[in-house]
Amino acid sequence: MGIIAGQGDPTASMTLLWGRAEAKANGRPARKAPGPKPGLSVDVIVEAAIAVADEAASAAGLSMRTVGERLGCSSMALYTYVPGKAELLDLMYDRVHAEIATDRTVDGDWRAAVTGWAAELRAFCLRHPWVLQVSYARPVLGPHEQAVLEALLRALSGAGLRAETLRAVVSSLFHFVHGSARTTAEARRAAAVTGVPDRDWWNTRVTLLNELAPDFADRFPLSTRLASSQAAPVDEEDPADAWERETDGVFSAGLAVLLDGIEATAAGSGR
Repeated sequence: MGIIAGQGDPTASMTLLWGRAEAKANGRPARKAPGPKPGLSVDVIVEAAIAVADEAASAAGLSMRTVGERLGCSSMALYTYVPGKAELLDLMYDRVHAEIATDRTVDGDWRAAVTGWAAELRAFCLRHPWVLQVSYARPVLGPHEQAVLEALLRALSGAGLRAETLRAVVSSLFHFVHGSARTTAEARRAAAVTGVPDRDWWNTRVTLLNELAPDFADRFPLSTRLASSQAAPVDEEDPADAWERETDGVFSAGLAVLLDGIEATAAGSGR
């Protein structure tokens, strides 16, 4: 299950997200710590928290304490600026989305614009895999997150989709991009955590499968055909690089199929 965003004080989170340097929690100023550390600010704290999550490739270990340690101060000093971890997570999530270009020129080619948007969003998620742990069942509703959605809607504007179809298309594109990035991020983490490269893991199990189920290809012919379609790595190529190249190709091919469907749907709607 993902981390649910927006669990902090709504007034505090929304005030901080939309440009106020100091928020109030439950109608009162955020807690003050005696002698605030010089140089601290909301921006500094958010950037430090992002760095903590990036290094761990996870938001699981994020806390006011770990952020304070990175900044050389106590967690209490942070409460002068941010009411708590829940509000901090909202700020982090929105802040990193500022990296995504949202001013792409559509120039009448909506497919190219959506392809560029999807590729950039996927690359962003792989740079910050912890964002994939934050559920978008409840959006943060910050300006940068909203700008990413607006950029997609602008790219799709030339497709001529009806409003009810557009909502489904937007949801499908976000699910597809996030799902692709999540699979890649988890595969990278699996190799790092276990110390076993993907090629070795698969070779061991395929060898055992051939021994234990010699009729596997007869029983599952379509699965076998699917597996055989995977491109073989180039000789002397790093297996990890080969796998990354393969996943990039799968992403591009899958996106093209999805865009074909969007195009066919738009044509069938009588635009």
